[in-house]
Amino acid sequence: MASFQDIINQNVPVLVDFKADWCQPCKMMTPILKQVKQNFHDKLKIIKIDIDKNPAIAQKFGIRSVPTLVLFKNGKEVWKQSGVLQSNQINSIINTYL
Repeated sequence: MASFQDIINQNVPVLVDFKADWCQPCKMMTPILKQVKQNFHDKLKIIKIDIDKNPAIAQKFGIRSVPTLVLFKNGKEVWKQSGVLQSNQINSIINTYL
């Protein structure tokens, strides 16, 4: 299995959804991110990171609340926002970095 660093270092932008099982707003992000994935297909990779199971990664990227979305391009963090966003908001942000 690829490491987190290997995944975010790909040429394709990677949208990371930092979440937790106990977080209600996080559950709202699942269908929204499915819509986003349908828009971008293989131009974007989306992964979910559970902050309770991966506290070191959450701490490294300063995740203080969930859900938090972080967009990586070539291993660099290019955008980060906490809270529930709509798919059109996420799409326009991703288009900026494609």
